[in-house]
Amino acid sequence: MTTQQFSKNALIFVLITICLDSIGLGIIIPSLPDLVAETAHVSKDASTNYYSLILIMYAFMQFLFSPLVGNLSDRFGRRPILLMSVCGLGIDYIFMCFAPDIWWLVVGRGLAGMFGASFTTAAAYIADISTDENRAQNFGMIGAAFGVGFIVGPAIGGLVATWGLRAPFAIAAVLSLVNFVYGLLVLKESLPADQRRKFDWKRANPLGAIKQIRRYAANKYLFLVMFLVLFSNMAVHALWNYYTDKKFGWDKLDVGISLAVVGVCIGVVQGGFSGKIVRKLGEKGAATLGMVVLFLVTAGIGLIPYGWMMYAIIIPYALSGIIDPSIRSIVSAQTESNEQGELQGIFTSMMSFAEIIGPLLMLWIYGKTLKLGDANPIFYGTAFYVAAGIVLIGFFLMRWAFTKRTVKKGELVPEEELVDQEY
Repeated sequence: MTTQQFSKNALIFVLITICLDSIGLGIIIPSLPDLVAETAHVSKDASTNYYSLILIMYAFMQFLFSPLVGNLSDRFGRRPILLMSVCGLGIDYIFMCFAPDIWWLVVGRGLAGMFGASFTTAAAYIADISTDENRAQNFGMIGAAFGVGFIVGPAIGGLVATWGLRAPFAIAAVLSLVNFVYGLLVLKESLPADQRRKFDWKRANPLGAIKQIRRYAANKYLFLVMFLVLFSNMAVHALWNYYTDKKFGWDKLDVGISLAVVGVCIGVVQGGFSGKIVRKLGEKGAATLGMVVLFLVTAGIGLIPYGWMMYAIIIPYALSGIIDPSIRSIVSAQTESNEQGELQGIFTSMMSFAEIIGPLLMLWIYGKTLKLGDANPIFYGTAFYVAAGIVLIGFFLMRWAFTKRTVKKGELVPEEELVDQEY
């Protein structure tokens, strides 16, 4: 098999893995708020604190374990770590399917966060097999695969939830375990043994990951930009169920259909247009376009008065997904192959940290402004206005970082010099 054939086949498998993982995640989204309310024995409106705890537990465990998983993949290769993550996720869905109370559900989501490192390793795998010319496009395909999964997942979840709130978890478990068997049979290793590096506990933890960010010169600020983007996106992720229910009266099926439409748009935009946009505007130009669109869309979600308008705003929201692959590609281009796992672990850890504090703030703002929203529905969107302001801060920070000199591969600050440097 030629290198080109291997890269193509490997990319297909990794994208299928991400797609199946997102189907499993998407299936449970329409049912999760109701299952939280049921197991906590409270109303849906009163379940927001428990729901935020569920989200935070997943994110906290992913925050802790992503640097570890990324460094393990740099030491032992991508294949065993990716397969372990997929298998663990399938077992966890079974655990959650039979959770008798809210605390079992919390523990289950914590385990899901621990095993949910397939994205970290998959992104490192894609970095291994990509060239400078197609790196941003391949990272964009991650978003496309995730979007395709969201076409199928929420739609199935909304329908299957009529069988019972736990049925989606059983189906998600089957999908994950089938994916594990598939990977066991066909997945090849992307990181040769002679390109691996020694494992270092000092780098395989969140604090060590933050220290490694300092090696990226001006581009270290792009990590903060990504954090702000992900943090602002928590307004959409954490509030989609509650906001559309309260303001537009949507039920689980409506939520499932709307998320499926989001998936279609993400799949089309990132799969079909991300590469073209990057080639036309460059990585920095594409990231700038994405930030402008994200600001307008996030504020717009809070302002729109009718539910059907949510569908009109979904298309530009999908376009904002170009931010991630553009910034990820810029930083990845500086990084050696035996540090790609660590790099993707840093990205995932920052994403998880945003998922820890983001839902807390956004759900708190939403809860505090419900009475204002009852008087004037425009205030139901207060959390989205705050999120738009965060995006604006990220935009100016990103543009400032783009004016600074960046480093190329092989020019990263040596780790031993970090001790004597100021951040």
